[in-house]
Amino acid sequence: MKKLRWGILSTAKIGRQFLIPAMHESEFAEVVAVASRERARGEVFAKESRIPHVHDSYKALLADPAVDAIYNPLPNPMHVPLSVKAIEAGKHVLCEKPLGLDAADIQPLLQAADAHPGQVVMEAFMYRFHPQWLKVRELIRDGVLGVIRSVHADFTYFNRDPANVRNRPDTGGGGLLDIGCYCVSAARLAFGREPARVLCASDIDPEFQVDRHATGVLDFAPGAATFYCSTQSSPSQAVKIIGDKASLSVENPFYRREVPSRLYLRRDNADEAITVGHYNHYVEMIDAFSRAALDGRPAPTPLSDALANMKVLDALFSSAKTGGWITVR
Repeated sequence: MKKLRWGILSTAKIGRQFLIPAMHESEFAEVVAVASRERARGEVFAKESRIPHVHDSYKALLADPAVDAIYNPLPNPMHVPLSVKAIEAGKHVLCEKPLGLDAADIQPLLQAADAHPGQVVMEAFMYRFHPQWLKVRELIRDGVLGVIRSVHADFTYFNRDPANVRNRPDTGGGGLLDIGCYCVSAARLAFGREPARVLCASDIDPEFQVDRHATGVLDFAPGAATFYCSTQSSPSQAVKIIGDKASLSVENPFYRREVPSRLYLRRDNADEAITVGHYNHYVEMIDAFSRAALDGRPAPTPLSDALANMKVLDALFSSAKTGGWITVR
Protein backbone atom coordinates (compact mmCIF):
# COMPACT_ATOMS: atom_id res chain seq x y z
CA MET A 1 0.00 0.00 0.00
CA LYS A 2 1.31 3.44 -0.91
CA LYS A 3 1.85 5.70 2.08
CA LEU A 4 2.07 9.47 2.41
CA ARG A 5 5.65 10.35 3.34
CA TRP A 6 5.80 12.92 6.14
CA GLY A 7 8.44 15.43 7.17
CA ILE A 8 8.28 17.09 10.57
CA LEU A 9 9.19 20.76 10.98
CA SER A 10 11.05 21.01 14.31
CA THR A 11 11.39 18.81 17.38
CA ALA A 12 8.32 20.24 19.11
CA LYS A 13 6.89 18.28 22.03
CA ILE A 14 3.45 17.85 20.48
CA GLY A 15 5.01 16.11 17.49
CA ARG A 16 7.07 13.75 19.63
CA GLN A 17 4.23 12.87 22.00
CA PHE A 18 1.21 12.73 19.72
CA LEU A 19 1.53 13.30 15.99
CA ILE A 20 4.59 11.18 15.18
CA PRO A 21 3.29 8.16 17.15
CA ALA A 22 0.00 8.60 15.29
CA MET A 23 1.83 8.59 11.96
CA HIS A 24 3.65 5.41 12.94
CA GLU A 25 0.32 3.83 13.83
CA SER A 26 -1.46 4.97 10.66
CA GLU A 27 -1.56 2.53 7.76
CA PHE A 28 -1.57 5.45 5.32
CA ALA A 29 1.42 7.44 6.66
CA GLU A 30 5.16 7.10 6.95
CA VAL A 31 7.51 9.49 8.79
CA VAL A 32 10.66 9.88 6.72
CA ALA A 33 12.42 13.04 7.97
CA VAL A 34 12.62 15.73 10.64
CA ALA A 35 14.25 19.17 10.54
CA SER A 36 15.99 20.83 13.46
CA ARG A 37 18.20 23.91 13.45
CA GLU A 38 20.36 22.09 16.01
CA ARG A 39 21.78 19.00 14.33
CA ALA A 40 22.59 17.13 17.53
CA ARG A 41 19.13 17.74 18.95
CA GLY A 42 17.57 16.61 15.71
CA GLU A 43 19.55 13.37 15.70
CA VAL A 44 18.50 12.53 19.27
CA PHE A 45 14.88 13.35 18.43
CA ALA A 46 14.99 11.24 15.26
CA LYS A 47 16.44 8.24 17.10
CA GLU A 48 13.84 8.45 19.87
CA SER A 49 11.01 8.95 17.36
CA ARG A 50 12.19 6.33 14.84
CA ILE A 51 12.68 8.82 12.01
CA PRO A 52 15.33 7.78 9.44
CA HIS A 53 16.54 11.15 8.14
CA VAL A 54 17.53 14.44 9.81
CA HIS A 55 17.84 17.85 8.13
CA ASP A 56 19.64 20.70 9.85
CA SER A 57 17.41 23.38 8.33
CA TYR A 58 13.73 23.77 7.49
CA LYS A 59 14.73 24.75 3.95
CA ALA A 60 16.49 21.43 3.44
CA LEU A 61 13.45 19.48 4.62
CA LEU A 62 11.16 21.40 2.27
CA ALA A 63 13.52 20.63 -0.61
CA ASP A 64 13.64 16.90 0.15
CA PRO A 65 11.99 15.04 -2.77
CA ALA A 66 11.32 12.07 -0.49
CA VAL A 67 8.87 14.16 1.56
CA ASP A 68 5.26 14.44 0.36
CA ALA A 69 3.69 16.25 3.31
CA ILE A 70 4.79 18.56 6.10
CA TYR A 71 3.55 18.72 9.67
CA ASN A 72 4.09 22.21 11.10
CA PRO A 73 4.04 22.35 14.95
CA LEU A 74 6.18 25.50 15.18
CA PRO A 75 5.21 28.46 17.41
CA ASN A 76 2.16 30.39 16.20
CA PRO A 77 4.03 33.23 14.41
CA MET A 78 5.81 30.63 12.26
CA HIS A 79 2.71 28.78 11.14
CA VAL A 80 1.96 30.93 8.11
CA PRO A 81 5.46 31.67 6.71
CA LEU A 82 6.73 28.08 6.94
CA SER A 83 3.45 26.60 5.71
CA VAL A 84 3.48 28.94 2.72
CA LYS A 85 7.05 27.87 1.90
CA ALA A 86 6.00 24.24 2.19
CA ILE A 87 3.06 24.76 -0.16
CA GLU A 88 5.29 26.54 -2.66
CA ALA A 89 7.73 23.62 -2.41
CA GLY A 90 4.96 21.28 -3.53
CA LYS A 91 4.16 19.71 -0.18
CA HIS A 92 0.85 18.94 1.45
CA VAL A 93 0.60 20.76 4.77
CA LEU A 94 -0.95 19.91 8.13
CA CYS A 95 -0.48 22.97 10.34
CA GLU A 96 -1.09 23.10 14.07
CA LYS A 97 -3.89 25.25 15.37
CA PRO A 98 -4.42 28.11 15.46
CA LEU A 99 -3.56 28.50 11.79
CA GLY A 100 -2.19 31.98 12.48
CA LEU A 101 -2.28 34.96 14.81
CA ASP A 102 -5.42 36.51 13.30
CA ALA A 103 -7.50 36.51 10.12
CA ALA A 104 -5.21 38.99 8.35
CA ASP A 105 -2.15 36.91 9.25
CA ILE A 106 -3.44 33.77 7.54
CA GLN A 107 -4.32 35.43 4.22
CA PRO A 108 -0.97 34.57 2.55
CA LEU A 109 -1.50 30.93 3.48
CA LEU A 110 -5.01 30.92 2.04
CA GLN A 111 -3.71 32.53 -1.16
CA ALA A 112 -0.89 29.99 -1.46
CA ALA A 113 -3.34 27.12 -0.98
CA ASP A 114 -5.68 28.58 -3.63
CA ALA A 115 -2.74 28.82 -6.03
CA HIS A 116 -1.89 25.15 -5.48
CA PRO A 117 -5.28 23.37 -5.49
CA GLY A 118 -3.70 19.95 -5.90
CA GLN A 119 -2.18 20.07 -2.44
CA VAL A 120 -4.03 19.29 0.77
CA VAL A 121 -3.66 22.06 3.36
CA MET A 122 -5.46 21.77 6.70
CA GLU A 123 -5.55 23.09 10.26
CA ALA A 124 -4.89 20.31 12.80
CA PHE A 125 -8.09 20.32 14.86
CA MET A 126 -7.78 16.65 15.77
CA TYR A 127 -10.87 16.47 18.02
CA ARG A 128 -13.23 16.74 15.04
CA PHE A 129 -12.00 13.41 13.68
CA HIS A 130 -12.84 11.39 16.78
CA PRO A 131 -15.86 9.09 16.21
CA GLN A 132 -17.31 10.65 19.36
CA TRP A 133 -17.75 13.93 17.48
CA LEU A 134 -18.94 12.13 14.36
CA LYS A 135 -21.70 10.74 16.58
CA VAL A 136 -22.45 14.23 17.93
CA ARG A 137 -22.85 15.51 14.39
CA GLU A 138 -25.06 12.54 13.52
CA LEU A 139 -27.37 13.17 16.48
CA ILE A 140 -27.68 16.84 15.55
CA ARG A 141 -28.18 16.09 11.85
CA ASP A 142 -30.87 13.49 12.59
CA GLY A 143 -32.80 15.96 14.76
CA VAL A 144 -32.42 13.99 18.00
CA LEU A 145 -31.65 17.19 19.92
CA GLY A 146 -34.12 19.27 17.97
CA VAL A 147 -33.25 22.91 17.35
CA ILE A 148 -29.97 23.80 19.07
CA ARG A 149 -30.53 26.56 21.62
CA SER A 150 -27.36 26.56 23.73
CA VAL A 151 -23.78 25.30 23.79
CA HIS A 152 -21.41 25.63 26.72
CA ALA A 153 -17.73 24.69 26.56
CA ASP A 154 -14.87 24.69 29.08
CA PHE A 155 -11.21 24.01 28.41
CA THR A 156 -8.59 24.72 31.08
CA TYR A 157 -5.15 23.72 32.34
CA PHE A 158 -2.54 25.14 34.70
CA ASN A 159 0.79 26.36 33.28
CA ARG A 160 2.95 29.12 34.72
CA ASP A 161 6.20 28.18 33.03
CA PRO A 162 7.69 31.49 31.80
CA ALA A 163 9.59 29.70 29.02
CA ASN A 164 6.47 28.03 27.61
CA VAL A 165 5.29 29.53 24.31
CA ARG A 166 1.75 29.74 25.72
CA ASN A 167 2.97 32.29 28.27
CA ARG A 168 4.85 34.51 25.82
CA PRO A 169 3.13 37.30 23.88
CA ASP A 170 5.83 37.23 21.17
CA THR A 171 4.84 33.66 20.27
CA GLY A 172 1.09 34.25 20.22
CA GLY A 173 0.54 32.96 23.74
CA GLY A 174 -2.57 33.08 25.89
CA GLY A 175 -5.60 30.93 26.46
CA LEU A 176 -7.90 32.25 23.74
CA LEU A 177 -5.59 31.26 20.88
CA ASP A 178 -4.41 28.03 22.47
CA ILE A 179 -7.60 26.47 23.83
CA GLY A 180 -10.38 29.02 23.42
CA CYS A 181 -10.19 28.15 19.73
CA TYR A 182 -11.52 24.66 20.59
CA CYS A 183 -14.50 26.11 22.43
CA VAL A 184 -15.32 28.38 19.51
CA SER A 185 -14.87 25.56 17.00
CA ALA A 186 -17.18 23.22 18.94
CA ALA A 187 -19.89 25.87 19.23
CA ARG A 188 -19.76 26.61 15.51
CA LEU A 189 -19.87 22.90 14.72
CA ALA A 190 -22.90 22.32 16.96
CA PHE A 191 -24.90 25.27 15.61
CA GLY A 192 -23.80 24.64 12.04
CA ARG A 193 -23.39 28.34 11.30
CA GLU A 194 -21.41 31.40 12.32
CA PRO A 195 -22.22 33.67 15.28
CA ALA A 196 -23.44 37.17 14.46
CA ARG A 197 -21.63 38.88 17.34
CA VAL A 198 -19.58 38.07 20.43
CA LEU A 199 -18.87 39.37 23.91
CA CYS A 200 -15.71 38.57 25.85
CA ALA A 201 -14.06 39.35 29.18
CA SER A 202 -10.45 38.32 29.74
CA ASP A 203 -7.88 38.58 32.50
CA ILE A 204 -4.29 39.40 31.51
CA ASP A 205 -1.44 37.90 33.51
CA PRO A 206 0.57 40.86 34.85
CA GLU A 207 3.86 38.99 34.43
CA PHE A 208 3.38 37.22 31.12
CA GLN A 209 1.08 39.80 29.45
CA VAL A 210 -1.13 37.13 27.88
CA ASP A 211 -4.74 36.23 28.63
CA ARG A 212 -4.89 33.62 31.38
CA HIS A 213 -8.67 33.51 31.81
CA ALA A 214 -11.36 34.32 29.25
CA THR A 215 -15.14 34.04 29.28
CA GLY A 216 -17.16 34.58 26.15
CA VAL A 217 -20.65 34.64 24.66
CA LEU A 218 -21.33 33.86 21.00
CA ASP A 219 -24.69 35.07 19.69
CA PHE A 220 -26.02 32.64 17.08
CA ALA A 221 -29.37 34.46 16.78
CA PRO A 222 -31.38 32.50 17.81
CA GLY A 223 -29.41 30.58 20.36
CA ALA A 224 -26.11 31.31 22.05
CA ALA A 225 -22.89 29.66 23.14
CA THR A 226 -20.83 30.41 26.23
CA PHE A 227 -17.32 29.30 27.10
CA TYR A 228 -14.55 29.57 29.66
CA CYS A 229 -10.90 28.92 28.89
CA SER A 230 -7.93 29.31 31.19
CA THR A 231 -4.22 28.56 31.32
CA GLN A 232 -4.16 28.95 35.10
CA SER A 233 -7.06 26.85 36.36
CA SER A 234 -7.50 23.24 37.37
CA PRO A 235 -7.46 21.06 34.22
CA SER A 236 -10.94 20.51 32.83
CA GLN A 237 -12.82 20.11 29.57
CA ALA A 238 -16.52 19.86 28.85
CA VAL A 239 -19.11 20.54 26.17
CA LYS A 240 -22.87 20.54 26.69
CA ILE A 241 -25.32 21.04 23.83
CA ILE A 242 -28.97 21.82 24.58
CA GLY A 243 -31.74 21.57 22.02
CA ASP A 244 -35.50 21.93 22.31
CA LYS A 245 -35.93 18.12 22.31
CA ALA A 246 -32.89 16.83 24.21
CA SER A 247 -29.50 17.75 25.62
CA LEU A 248 -26.11 16.12 25.09
CA SER A 249 -22.99 16.18 27.28
CA VAL A 250 -19.70 15.31 25.60
CA GLU A 251 -17.17 13.58 27.86
CA ASN A 252 -13.51 14.54 27.29
CA PRO A 253 -14.47 16.49 24.16
CA PHE A 254 -11.10 17.89 23.09
CA TYR A 255 -8.19 15.96 24.51
CA ARG A 256 -7.93 12.43 25.79
CA ARG A 257 -5.50 9.62 26.39
CA GLU A 258 -6.58 6.02 26.87
CA VAL A 259 -10.02 6.71 28.30
CA PRO A 260 -13.47 5.74 27.05
CA SER A 261 -15.38 8.18 24.87
CA ARG A 262 -18.94 8.65 26.01
CA LEU A 263 -21.88 10.90 25.31
CA TYR A 264 -24.72 11.47 27.76
CA LEU A 265 -28.06 12.08 26.10
CA ARG A 266 -30.97 13.34 28.17
CA ARG A 267 -34.47 13.38 26.68
CA ASP A 268 -37.96 12.84 28.03
CA ASN A 269 -36.51 13.01 31.57
CA ALA A 270 -34.43 9.90 30.92
CA ASP A 271 -30.66 9.60 30.64
CA GLU A 272 -28.83 7.48 28.09
CA ALA A 273 -25.07 6.85 27.97
CA ILE A 274 -23.69 6.35 24.47
CA THR A 275 -20.28 4.69 24.48
CA VAL A 276 -18.29 5.28 21.32
CA GLY A 277 -15.19 3.35 22.34
CA HIS A 278 -11.42 3.82 22.40
CA TYR A 279 -9.93 5.79 19.53
CA ASN A 280 -6.84 7.92 19.01
CA HIS A 281 -8.11 11.12 17.41
CA TYR A 282 -4.60 11.96 16.17
CA VAL A 283 -4.51 8.69 14.23
CA GLU A 284 -8.00 9.38 12.88
CA MET A 285 -6.87 12.81 11.67
CA ILE A 286 -3.65 11.52 10.09
CA ASP A 287 -5.59 8.73 8.38
CA ALA A 288 -8.15 11.17 6.96
CA PHE A 289 -5.53 13.69 5.82
CA SER A 290 -3.24 11.06 4.28
CA ARG A 291 -6.07 9.36 2.41
CA ALA A 292 -7.18 12.69 0.98
CA ALA A 293 -3.66 13.53 -0.21
CA LEU A 294 -3.07 10.06 -1.67
CA ASP A 295 -6.43 10.00 -3.44
CA GLY A 296 -6.27 13.58 -4.73
CA ARG A 297 -9.28 14.68 -2.71
CA PRO A 298 -9.85 18.01 -0.89
CA ALA A 299 -8.81 18.52 2.73
CA PRO A 300 -11.20 16.81 5.18
CA THR A 301 -11.66 20.17 6.92
CA PRO A 302 -11.47 23.13 4.52
CA LEU A 303 -9.39 26.23 5.20
CA SER A 304 -12.60 28.25 5.06
CA ASP A 305 -13.43 26.73 8.44
CA ALA A 306 -10.08 27.83 9.87
CA LEU A 307 -10.69 31.36 8.58
CA ALA A 308 -14.20 31.45 10.05
CA ASN A 309 -12.91 30.29 13.44
CA MET A 310 -10.17 32.92 13.39
CA LYS A 311 -12.66 35.69 12.60
CA VAL A 312 -14.61 34.77 15.74
CA LEU A 313 -11.41 34.80 17.79
CA ASP A 314 -10.51 38.21 16.35
CA ALA A 315 -13.91 39.54 17.43
CA LEU A 316 -13.46 38.05 20.92
CA PHE A 317 -10.10 39.80 21.33
CA SER A 318 -11.67 43.08 20.20
CA SER A 319 -14.54 42.66 22.64
CA ALA A 320 -12.15 41.97 25.52
CA LYS A 321 -10.43 45.28 24.76
CA THR A 322 -13.56 47.39 24.30
CA GLY A 323 -15.86 45.70 26.80
CA GLY A 324 -18.77 45.55 24.35
CA TRP A 325 -20.40 43.38 21.73
CA ILE A 326 -18.42 42.98 18.50
CA THR A 327 -19.88 41.95 15.17
CA VAL A 328 -18.14 38.99 13.53
CA ARG A 329 -17.00 40.02 10.05
